[in-house]
Amino acid sequence: MAVKTAASERPILRSKVFLYVTEFFSGMAVMAAELGASRLLAPYFSSSQIVWTIIIGTIMIALALGAVFGGRWADRDPNPDKLYLRIMAAAVWIALIPLVGKYVILLVSGLLIVTVSTNFLVIAAFVSCMVVFVPPLFLLGTVTAGLNKFATDSLDDNASVVGRLSACNTIGSILGTFLPTFVTIPAVGTFVTFLVFSGALLAIPLVYFLSLKARLAACAASVVAFVATSCLSPLTGFAFWERDLAYEGESIYNYLQVKDLADRTILSTNVLFGVQSVTTKDDGLTGMYYDTALAAPALAAHARSALVLGMGTGTYACQLRRYYPDMTVEGVEIDAKITALAGRYFDEPADVPVATYDGRAWLAAVDRTYDVIMVDAYQDITIPFQMSSTEFFRMVREHLNPGGVMVVNMNMVSDGAGSINEALQSTISQVFNAAGLTGMVATADVDGNTNRELFAVRPAAGGDGTGLLDGRAEALAATTATRSGDAQLTGLMESVAARLRRVPAPGEPGFRSGAVLTDDRAPVEVLGMRAIDRIIADEAGPYRDILRKDGVRGLLDALS
Repeated sequence: MAVKTAASERPILRSKVFLYVTEFFSGMAVMAAELGASRLLAPYFSSSQIVWTIIIGTIMIALALGAVFGGRWADRDPNPDKLYLRIMAAAVWIALIPLVGKYVILLVSGLLIVTVSTNFLVIAAFVSCMVVFVPPLFLLGTVTAGLNKFATDSLDDNASVVGRLSACNTIGSILGTFLPTFVTIPAVGTFVTFLVFSGALLAIPLVYFLSLKARLAACAASVVAFVATSCLSPLTGFAFWERDLAYEGESIYNYLQVKDLADRTILSTNVLFGVQSVTTKDDGLTGMYYDTALAAPALAAHARSALVLGMGTGTYACQLRRYYPDMTVEGVEIDAKITALAGRYFDEPADVPVATYDGRAWLAAVDRTYDVIMVDAYQDITIPFQMSSTEFFRMVREHLNPGGVMVVNMNMVSDGAGSINEALQSTISQVFNAAGLTGMVATADVDGNTNRELFAVRPAAGGDGTGLLDGRAEALAATTATRSGDAQLTGLMESVAARLRRVPAPGEPGFRSGAVLTDDRAPVEVLGMRAIDRIIADEAGPYRDILRKDGVRGLLDALS
């Protein structure tokens, strides 16, 4: 039985090829927008699995609703003009995202931070996705049902039509997945990526309406909007309030920002307000967690070699070279673009080899051992689960020489039952406190920020049970003075020795076996989110009190 639609009156649709082309570009735009969403949200909410789950979930909601309403609308009014107007609107909306999306995200975050007490990251990311991405993807979700209506001539071949449309959508989705990740985002960034794929999508309704010489005003308006956002979007980066950035760009893995200050150069990755690497211009201590981590060579039985997992721009390597010049240092950094920035803006030693690899995969591939291994791969709640488990820390331990020390930068001071640090400390304690030996793991909070450094010693062969705090902490400053000869560092190590706190070993009070992380069970992002909630509660608490007592006007007065 023939299905009569208004499509038969449109010459461009009679061969049905244009319908399949429409489905192809629709699928490509959906996936490109999804990947773009992850990069747009990452600087504000991290690139964790939690954020990815929110992105995928909200987009699936949009597509599901679009499929339902698209089918209804196609049955009720089978006019292809309306479908192509929806595609045009979706394309223009996606094109506007790089221009206005970041402002919407900051507005949503600002409103929620003084009203939401728990799960801020989840709620803020979800609301931002709903506002920014659901409308255009809902419109694109209506495409398949409408095209099926227009492409079907007879119920006898309906299944074949659906299959071909599905294949076109899937092939477009494949390209929309690979091209942003491997081509456009690394080459031209997230903002231009949105413009590239929205422009390709916009071309479809423009060709359709221009072939009919219809809706010319809508076509002109969409082109003007696209050109305007194309000109203005690249002028405003993620950190649009910054005026003196030395570099702002993106790699396959990260949003990258380099800021050149009077006394130091800093790198931020995926978080606009944090510091991931730093180079000081006076060749002294950094004032950051790297200084506390310099206790590792002094705590080790020997200080001849070091490995840095999460090299960044080489801050820790530089510090080791300065204060322990006889040490050989190697680095592993998964992001080659960060390594390139290290040579351009930072003073990473040119003779320190840096492998472009995942830290755990690199450990599995080599058999070298070291006196010191620095694990610096954690960033806000973006903690790679594969670098937080007992299996990973066993690999690190096996790559330490007897008496060697692992130092881990745990970037959030978060304590108590169910905290991320309880989980990490218990996991490491179980691995490093060998049978008959205790006290091989200790932590030191970093003065002036939320970082905590954890030190774990691999027991020497035939060890006598001497732990990290039993004899080593007391001699820390003296050992540093002997090895480095630097009075400033020696004074700092005296402070670190006073801050060292032993982590309970298995079987001791305070150790929780249920908190131990494994490859099979490592909910690091959920645990990290709880820590973020506590930090936000502490910082935003006074403003919430003002809002509760004096209302919105009082809050605005307090912020002005």
